[in-house]
Amino acid sequence: MITEFAEITVKPGMEQEFQDGVATCQPVFARAAGCHGLELHHSIENPQHFILMVKWESVAHHMETFRNSPDFQIWRGAVGACFAAPPKVYHTKTTIR
Repeated sequence: MITEFAEITVKPGMEQEFQDGVATCQPVFARAAGCHGLELHHSIENPQHFILMVKWESVAHHMETFRNSPDFQIWRGAVGACFAAPPKVYHTKTTIR
C-alpha cells in the first residue's frame, strides 16, 4: 500500500468549488482499481492550499491504471479549472506507525 500526496493550490475564490469537485469525484476514486480511499486536507494558514491523500495498492495502480482511464478525465474535468498551478504529486510508503 502506498499513499499519493498531491499538493494543490487553487485559484483565489475557487476553494469551495474545488472541494465540491473532490466530493463529487469520491465515487470515481472508489471504483478505481487499487484505490483504497482518499482524504482532502485544507490548509488553515493558506486557504488556497490543499493536500489530497489517496491510498493506492501500488504506484502502478495510480500512475498507469487510473491515469490512463476515462475516470481520470472525469476527475480533471471536475477540478482542473480550479488549479492555480499543476499539482505537485509524490508517492510514499509508511515506514513507522
